[in-house]
Amino acid sequence: MKTITAALLLLLSCLAAPAWARDELVTSAITPGGETVPYILTTKDGTPAYAVILMPGGKGILNPRMVSGKLTFAFGGNFLIRSRELFADGRFVAASTDATSTPDRIRAIVQDLERRYGKLAVYVVGTSRSTEATMALAGPLDGQVVGFVHTSSMNAIARFDPRRYKSRHLIVYHRLDACRVTTPSAGAASRASYGTETIEMEGGKSTGDDCEAYAYHGYNGIEAATIERIKAWILTGK
Repeated sequence: MKTITAALLLLLSCLAAPAWARDELVTSAITPGGETVPYILTTKDGTPAYAVILMPGGKGILNPRMVSGKLTFAFGGNFLIRSRELFADGRFVAASTDATSTPDRIRAIVQDLERRYGKLAVYVVGTSRSTEATMALAGPLDGQVVGFVHTSSMNAIARFDPRRYKSRHLIVYHRLDACRVTTPSAGAASRASYGTETIEMEGGKSTGDDCEAYAYHGYNGIEAATIERIKAWILTGK
């Protein structure tokens, strides 16, 4: 009897446990020119209606690949890449890839995702230096993806006017981001000048270089709260 009871308790605890996100290397996204665009697909059980394409900052070369049967990639500590499981919740899937300003690479991922899941509301998300890419892609991909999210944006975001675009745009920044090339005032300037939608975060902790992933610049300690606010914004429009 004790054995049966223990087994039942174990089964119930497994059922009650949260489902873990799954990572998969995908190599079936192909550009019209024949280039393969590898990405990490992160999913949980569910029927997705939304997808986020995540690009790391810095040099932006994720280079996802299999090494001795294990998924290997760079920039695992980057804010967006380490938060990919927070995006994936059944409604959302996350596709992590190299930072790129080439529209065909993003289109290839969108098409690949939609072959898997059907029509999705796709958002392209960059952080720090990869917001140069999100800003550059805003024109060529306008109306082809639902929106763009620019987090800890480069200072050029101050002059970025999204009013001319059909796709939605969101700027996210930490109030205490001390990185000199991603000042919070730049995001606030876009809001003041053009009415751009913004999210200002606060809290967490800052460790190391002001421009690196575990400073306020990378939403260290408030990753879940930041992602939830981004997803809430996404859910307000499709």
